Amino acid sequence: EVQLQASGGGLVQAGGSLRLSCAASGFTFDDYAIGWFRQAPGKEREAISCIFPIDDITWYANSVKGRFTISSDNAKNTVYLQMNSLKAEDTAVYYCGAGDCNRWTGPTEFEYDTWGQGTQVTVSS
Repeated sequence: EVQLQASGGGLVQAGGSLRLSCAASGFTFDDYAIGWFRQAPGKEREAISCIFPIDDITWYANSVKGRFTISSDNAKNTVYLQMNSLKAEDTAVYYCGAGDCNRWTGPTEFEYDTWGQGTQVTVSS
């Protein structure tokens, strides 16, 4: 069974850091890219980063570029999202999903059919 487990959210002050984890089971990163998405209250879900380790592809939304870093530990089948210099507008529920990742355009959300449960990130200003 293909599963994703997201964790690492929490409450942090503006300027602080958090690291989210997305642990995969039932598949390997040879088959799928992992994307991180977030959804703030009253807003649509937006893609913020993705990684396709086998092709060494990463992508970041402009809103997080330079502050967030995505990485993978293939031995642990886990993808991480290191989030630095957090801002109040980063407050959202963060989701990881399995799908595709284009180095220029990022993930194609409708290609994602496996999702982890969300993890709440709250940044206080």
